[in-house]
Order: sequence, then C-alpha cells, then structure tokens
Amino acid sequence: MPGLPLFVVSCLLGGLGGAVGSIVGHAFGTRGLYVGGIVGGLLAALLTAALAVWRRWVARDRYWATAAGAAAGFLAAALVAVNTLSSPVGPVLSTALIGIGALVGGGFVRRR
Repeated sequence: MPGLPLFVVSCLLGGLGGAVGSIVGHAFGTRGLYVGGIVGGLLAALLTAALAVWRRWVARDRYWATAAGAAAGFLAAALVAVNTLSSPVGPVLSTALIGIGALVGGGFVRRR
C-alpha cells in the first residue's frame, strides 16, 4: 500500500498540530484554544505535504493538492471532534479524516 505512510504521518501530524495549537492558544482563553487548534492543524497539513514531497510519497507538483486535502480533512475532523466530545471514540477516529484528505489530495484515490 503506497499511500499508507502518508496516511499515518498525516493523521499523527494533524492530531499533534491540533493539540499543540490548542495548548498554545489556551493561554489566550477559550476562543484562543479553538483558534490555536485550527491554526496548528492547518500548519501541520502544510508540514505533512512538505514531508510527503521530501520522502517522495507524492510528486512535487502535488504539494498544494496534498496540503489542501490534509487541511480539508483536518477541518472535517475538528468539526467531528468538537461535536463528539462526550465520547473518546469520535475525536480519536476523526483523525482518520486527515489521512483520507491527504490521500485524496495526493492523488492516491482516483475517480473512475
């Protein structure tokens, strides 16, 4: 499975970026917690795409598409996580959306 490393790395970096961004943003209050989480996750999407190009998991011309896919996946994951905070399953499983977004952007999921 050639897309597996991209999937795993994007899930890990997206979750880590959101968590670190939330921690940093929490210093600015409740709103900062959410804004920091979003900004951290979006920056992690850029880092994920750069790492994917560097490791040659995706072609150089797919950088922005991979970053956009990971960012869209992160935003969807954040929406799911915020709405399922009463259960640990929703926030944990929602990180898979980041990986799916990166795979779609990277061109691993093709339309027929």
